[in-house]
Amino acid sequence: MNLDRIVVDTNILFSLLLRGETALRKRFLTDSAPTFHCPRFVFVELFKHKERITQATALSEDELLECLYELLARVHFVEEGGIPLGTWMEARRLCRDVDPKDAPFIALTLHLDGRLWTGDDELKAGLRAKGFDYFFEA
Repeated sequence: MNLDRIVVDTNILFSLLLRGETALRKRFLTDSAPTFHCPRFVFVELFKHKERITQATALSEDELLECLYELLARVHFVEEGGIPLGTWMEARRLCRDVDPKDAPFIALTLHLDGRLWTGDDELKAGLRAKGFDYFFEA
């Protein structure tokens, strides 16, 4: 497992956007932070929930956009089509009974031999029950 490759799921990005200036966001933005990765699919998720994010944050629209820019600048986006079919099949198997929408994040974690950063405890428990225990804890 490559400890420097962290796959960030959508709920972590939401948390970093919604909470304003937090120690966690500052840590995410430091130069010494590990390399963060996301499937390009995350843009769809962020766009789909943009109204909810705007309403829930304490940031002004300009501050929110600046924060989003800073966060996304720290993430390496990976084309899902570059992930081998067998890896996708394994990710779907792992997510099938837990949350199928998380398969892109699991597939990317497996593909990069990295760790998944998620705040979804139900997902973690379901994946651990199936032998997947590659998580990043901030």
